[in-house]
Amino acid sequence: MRTYSLDDVYETRKRRDSWWTVYFVDPVACRVALPVANHTRLTPNGLTVLSLVLGTVSAACFAMNQLVAGALVFYLSFMIDCVDGKIARLKGTGTPFGLWLDYVGDRIRVVLCAGGLAYGQYALTGDVIYVVLGAAVAVLDLFRYVNAPQMKRVREAVREECGLPEPDDDRGDRLPRGRSFPKRLNRFLARRRVRSHLISGIEFHAAVFVIAPIAGAWALIPLAVLSGVLLLTNEVFLVYRMWLFTRRHSVASTQESREHVLV
Repeated sequence: MRTYSLDDVYETRKRRDSWWTVYFVDPVACRVALPVANHTRLTPNGLTVLSLVLGTVSAACFAMNQLVAGALVFYLSFMIDCVDGKIARLKGTGTPFGLWLDYVGDRIRVVLCAGGLAYGQYALTGDVIYVVLGAAVAVLDLFRYVNAPQMKRVREAVREECGLPEPDDDRGDRLPRGRSFPKRLNRFLARRRVRSHLISGIEFHAAVFVIAPIAGAWALIPLAVLSGVLLLTNEVFLVYRMWLFTRRHSVASTQESREHVLV
């Protein structure tokens, strides 16, 4: 059996990723992935199931008002979730079912932890706002991860219709010149593998289930609201960018059709 090096594991990292993953998860996940790859027979699907089990434990901790313990177990669950992808890419053992399991497992973990957090705080305080908070977190997460693949399908449909090449990075389609993210900062982030956005689903989860519980119960509502607003703002921007992309290429396609008819 091949022995992998840490450099081999580093090669499995995504070219661009969320800043939370790059700075706070990957440094740990890569070092955990190395002994897992070299000394165990754990499969990516097995690691995904382990991640979901840990997510359930995190939800139970939140439900018992053990906020710090819940936050630490949630971080561990997410870190293991990152390890399974690295093992799949390192050994070439990823499967379509594994992608589905990973995706659905993430959603289940968030719903369970949101419910656990809401139940624990409601049982402690009797304040219904925590029930609303848990429901809002679950809905925002589901919206984010339902919206993303639908936007991807729209872009792919436009590319196929217009004969456009695939984008050369994972940031999606660029805005027209003069409206894109400042180039210098974007190059700076690219060299560090960081995607050019402030908050995505990953940072939202980190704020609600890791940072806020560690800070204390007082931080749950303010950080959840702030991160939720930022997440929605990011989603609106992505939808606007997708609209610009479809509008620009729809106009170009119409003009080409007219020119073809005239010729």
